[in-house]
Amino acid sequence: MDKDIALHPNDVVAFLGKLPQDFTREDMLEFISGNGIKMIDFMYPAEDGRVKTLNFTVGSLAYAGTVLAEGERVDGSSLFPSFIEPGNSDLYVIPRYRTAFVDPFNEIPTLCFLCSFFDKDGKPFECAPWQTLMRAEKAFEQRTGMTFEAMGELEYYVITDADLLFPATDQKGYHESEPFAKLNDFRRSCMVHIARTGGKIKYGHSEVGNFTLDGKVYEQNEIEFLPCPVDSAADQLLLAKWVIRNLAWQWGLDVSFAPKITTGKAGSGMHIHMRLMKEGRNVTLGRDGRLSDEARRAIAGLMLMAPSITAFGNKNPTSYFRLVPHQEAPTNVCWGDCNRSALVRVPLGWSSGKDMCTLANPKEYSTAVDTTGKQTFEMRSPDCSADIYQLMAGLCVAARKGLELPPEEALKIAADTYVDRDIHKAEESGRIASLAALPTCCQESADCLEAAREVYEAEGVFTPRMIDGIINTLRSYGDAGLHEAARRDPRLMRRLVDEYFYCG
Repeated sequence: MDKDIALHPNDVVAFLGKLPQDFTREDMLEFISGNGIKMIDFMYPAEDGRVKTLNFTVGSLAYAGTVLAEGERVDGSSLFPSFIEPGNSDLYVIPRYRTAFVDPFNEIPTLCFLCSFFDKDGKPFECAPWQTLMRAEKAFEQRTGMTFEAMGELEYYVITDADLLFPATDQKGYHESEPFAKLNDFRRSCMVHIARTGGKIKYGHSEVGNFTLDGKVYEQNEIEFLPCPVDSAADQLLLAKWVIRNLAWQWGLDVSFAPKITTGKAGSGMHIHMRLMKEGRNVTLGRDGRLSDEARRAIAGLMLMAPSITAFGNKNPTSYFRLVPHQEAPTNVCWGDCNRSALVRVPLGWSSGKDMCTLANPKEYSTAVDTTGKQTFEMRSPDCSADIYQLMAGLCVAARKGLELPPEEALKIAADTYVDRDIHKAEESGRIASLAALPTCCQESADCLEAAREVYEAEGVFTPRMIDGIINTLRSYGDAGLHEAARRDPRLMRRLVDEYFYCG
């Protein structure tokens, strides 16, 4: 057996000796029989973005086989109230074997699966967010000849009782170590548990935000993933949030993925890194070590569609309290290299051509290492109020839009929206005035989606019913002018934070 598979953190992979994409129903039954599995859990996101669960007791292998082969029916109108009428609401849920993992929290041995939805005719439910993403992924590949990969950064606050010893420095928590950061062990444990569910983690660290409020310490953390096919990237983010919340509950901690908890302190985003792949090679970086024309054209699409992408990535009123100047969050439609005030950032990509390892370790022999696969471009506006699948689908559509434009037009858009410094500095007021602004509330976001809906509905990616549902939900908040109202009355901000504290 491959040593990497034998040491794989996912118990199912390690036991079967094969990668998830090769799992079959017989493999699942073998694992159930060989590991004393007593329950099967079906898991799936609903319209509110949270994981829902359906439990089955394994009374026999025959029954387990039936459950795995036939799935079960559920009430779609309760899961997707904006997309399904109660009078015709039944859906089937069918497990995707490649998502199998053992529940790390349940004392009863339980095998879990993420599921797909199907309608009464046995067809994929067209308004299911996962199915929307699959259509976006397929259209991208067919129209561009490339595949779209992604990875996410999860930012979140962990809340515990204040500790007077070794107090943290306010808003200076970036990569802080113990004892000034008190909750690093919790993050490490989260990372181990996420890996057991199949998450491919790049790293974790404490983030900028920390503060004390009402006798509680709020410490911001981040877990970042590795690039993979965009549908898998979405699955991993969904399960990571589920893991972090479950583990916090076990540890007696509180956790919030809310985009903003209090004014003047760092908000929490869910940045999405993207890369373009062709024949197994990352084409985000050109042969000359610079960002490729394909990547610039994809970024142009993100620039065009950015205001409407907030409809998928910023889904409640507190999202727009985060998108303010001087908080390392974007406010305008622009992109740049290593620029955290830009909407799309192109991070360092190991493209210097220098063997830094040998420079740091003089006794090491210099070796040629291909680092071109590391280059990504990062969308910084989304937060964890997002429907992860809709968001990934929207980004996929936007990148495809840029690649479908005439190359010279797309490259001009990219050139016109490029910035090379912090646009929020006073001397940049003229530059910021030339850039389009992101929406400032859910209502504006809905208007932007309405104006751009034809792009998302093209190729049958987003259904009109889904777009209508998103628009109606965003407009139902009636949050125009909420920023100014909350500035005048701080109690309003507190009420909003309480209402959306456990969003997504």
